Amino acid sequence: MTPHAFQEHLLHWFDQFGRKDLPWQLPTTPYRVWISEVMLQQTQVVTVIPYFNKFIQHYPDVDALAHAPLDEVLSLWAGLGYYARARNLHKAAGLIQQAGHFPDSLEGLMALPGIGQSTAGAILSIAFAKSEPILDGNVRRVLARFKAIRGWTGGNAVNKQLWAVSAFYTPKNRVADYTQAMMDLGATLCTRSKPNCLACPLRSDCLALQQGLVHELPTPKISKKIPIKQSVFVLLLNQNKEILLEKRAPVGIWGGLWSLPELNDRQELASWCHARSVNIIKKEVLAIRRHTFSHYHLDYQPILLYVDNPINNVLEADKALWYKHLQTKNIALPAPVKQLFDEINEA
Repeated sequence: MTPHAFQEHLLHWFDQFGRKDLPWQLPTTPYRVWISEVMLQQTQVVTVIPYFNKFIQHYPDVDALAHAPLDEVLSLWAGLGYYARARNLHKAAGLIQQAGHFPDSLEGLMALPGIGQSTAGAILSIAFAKSEPILDGNVRRVLARFKAIRGWTGGNAVNKQLWAVSAFYTPKNRVADYTQAMMDLGATLCTRSKPNCLACPLRSDCLALQQGLVHELPTPKISKKIPIKQSVFVLLLNQNKEILLEKRAPVGIWGGLWSLPELNDRQELASWCHARSVNIIKKEVLAIRRHTFSHYHLDYQPILLYVDNPINNVLEADKALWYKHLQTKNIALPAPVKQLFDEINEA
């Protein structure tokens, strides 16, 4: 299939069935496209929409985001996961504000934190109508099947091949619609499981369909056994029914979020309490819970300690605070910690 025929088939389908009323399309601006593309990294549209709407309501433009406190930005991101995305957005907003304009080149966009080639290509094609290829997860799947490309798509050789195919088919005209169409095709028809090949506008020349490889492609990454890490979360509850939170380091898992003091095991609890002069009235050891990250399982055991004094000596400025669930505002909590607080609050 020639590039012209590929584009014609795809755009004809898009005109009839493509998504044209997503929040970031009403209106389409570089800022809104940027926010949406970052949120959509490893996250589905249905999950992103409410977060996007709330985020844009608070930060309608780059200046608003650049001037916002990072804690507030993270609190709006809480639950969406991959928090480095929020930190990068905030940092990039400051850089864009300093520059005085939104970058409109591949090099300019990729110089910003959190923007890779595919995200930059999506911003340029959708917001600036510039002919740039993209290669997000949906597009990788569509092209790997269309060309029957074997091998893990994250490998260097296959990745390079897919970028070449994506560039080959990317048009000069209607590039914004084309880019959205490719993403829509992968999200709605050429899905990972149960693809709807009969409705696909590219089915006549899809090599995976012709060769009976649709369910084998893209080639999955060889899975490794996910390691399990264990931890203890300390819930220090004072007489005001406030829980002690500590601010995590700005990098790493839950970077910049407020979380519970974390110990390696229960044997550390006594020395931790002694060092902070914690006067325990009552202790409850709660059931072990599991939270799964992309590269490991975290089995954590919450220990609830009721204390009879404010224990202000455990607090370090800007690094710890007493938190009252559902009353303390602009606090970004990791999802499992928020869920734990909800359970305790309901008990």
